[in-house]
Amino acid sequence: MIGIIGGTGLYRMVGLDVTRSSEIETPFGQPSGPVMLGQLAGREIAFLPRHGLHHDLLPSEINFRANIWALKSAGVRTIIGVSAVGSLREEIRPGDLALPSQYLDFTKGLRPASFFGKGLVAHVSTAHPTCAHTAALIARVAKSIGQPIHRDKTYACVEGPRLGTRAESFWLRGAGADLVGMTNVPEAFLALEAQLGYCVITVATDYDCWLDDASQHASLEQVITQFQESLGRVQRLIAGAAAEYAEDESRPCRQALKAAVVTPREQMTAAQRQILDFLAS
Repeated sequence: MIGIIGGTGLYRMVGLDVTRSSEIETPFGQPSGPVMLGQLAGREIAFLPRHGLHHDLLPSEINFRANIWALKSAGVRTIIGVSAVGSLREEIRPGDLALPSQYLDFTKGLRPASFFGKGLVAHVSTAHPTCAHTAALIARVAKSIGQPIHRDKTYACVEGPRLGTRAESFWLRGAGADLVGMTNVPEAFLALEAQLGYCVITVATDYDCWLDDASQHASLEQVITQFQESLGRVQRLIAGAAAEYAEDESRPCRQALKAAVVTPREQMTAAQRQILDFLAS
């Protein structure tokens, strides 16, 4: 099943016929909100608003571990996220859609970044942090409906909640980033630790602040307005992907823990074995 994580401005999925709403308890606390399950394009999906139903969570306040755990508990095996981003490249214009395939992590350690620790050790490879199969599905649907989409872009995740300085914008461009946002890390890496496919449809809402024209610099009004204007196209794309989605257990993401766990199983506590068994399922 596909799980949708909605970003800024996407708190409910248009076209989703919600059949039940589930408050899911996790070993890592409460998720951002209830997991809403229902039918979209004739397929069962789950939906979770990343910032809460009323957008009351800063990026650093999101319980990313609980969100990923709750979606997997609901039966999700592939996550499609939606995120607003700033564009660091002239060819990615405000209103354009893009699929990141790589991440640069410039968060500052405020967000718990792993399901592991406290005696349970694993090191998951994040050489390929997103699911290529899911990205190909989204790209295929985009082509079929005539929706242009940039692929294989690099997303720099910053801590926020402030918007960046011009020096930071130029520095991120020089580091190889194409997009900048505040929410995909550690979300992408936690999904991989949970052996879930993960891909995000990003909406470029602005040019961050690297252009000389100050009217093009990111502002909250610009972010929200452009994101809202683009939501119809994003939701159409998600519905198309849901309609064509098929589970594939051979994907590399579904084997991410195969050689990653260091702690011998006999040294784990019962609680640690429970966590590992859930993540590896």
